[in-house]
Amino acid sequence: MTVPHHIAIVMDGNGRWATRRYLPRVAGHKKGVDALRACVRHCGERGVKVLTVFAFSSENWNRPPEEVSGLMELLAVALSREVPHLKAEGVRIHFVGDRSALSEKVRNGLAQAEAATASNTRLVFNVCFNYGGRWDIAQAAARLAARGEAITEQSLDEAMALAHVPDPDLLIRTGGEQRISNFLLWQAAYSELYFSDKLWPEFDDAALDAAIADYARRERRFGRTSQQVQEPVAKKAA
Repeated sequence: MTVPHHIAIVMDGNGRWATRRYLPRVAGHKKGVDALRACVRHCGERGVKVLTVFAFSSENWNRPPEEVSGLMELLAVALSREVPHLKAEGVRIHFVGDRSALSEKVRNGLAQAEAATASNTRLVFNVCFNYGGRWDIAQAAARLAARGEAITEQSLDEAMALAHVPDPDLLIRTGGEQRISNFLLWQAAYSELYFSDKLWPEFDDAALDAAIADYARRERRFGRTSQQVQEPVAKKAA
């Protein structure tokens, strides 16, 4: 079975999972961390080389203050608890997004996590935190303009926040919504999209396998015809 090199996920549904159980929304985010831990492990076992997740969007600041502060606290706890395990499992973590709005404590925590796992090569784990696709394109253009470089598709691509990895092959969104919500607008141009009705805390190993199996059945043409895609296989068989 063809396994995506790079999987990106919009982890949607933590709040609704908690609300349906008469729990505070932060409880859903805590359960979501458990689901993410399992997802990272499963991706490594399946041979996925890059996992990128949408953890906190630039629009999430508009949520209730208690939820935002709870998310920040959860991030701090997760960093201290999860980074040693990620390091031991060969996972390299990158935090992608605008750090200027984050506290010094949080910024230091992100930098320390990245430094601790910098030599790992089994799986690249990108956590998009205070990230937005439009922000990403704008910051790339601004960086090029500041250097006096021409803005082209190639130069923009090299200035994007995820320039260290190939574009995602498969983009998954959980929670039943069918949109990408300002996530990887540039990088997802040719990604295969997969929408799951499962809320993120319910998105287990079997659900991830189902998404990968669905991906494996698709034909990725990148502007070519089906015949062109099949020709190399036909010539090799001959």
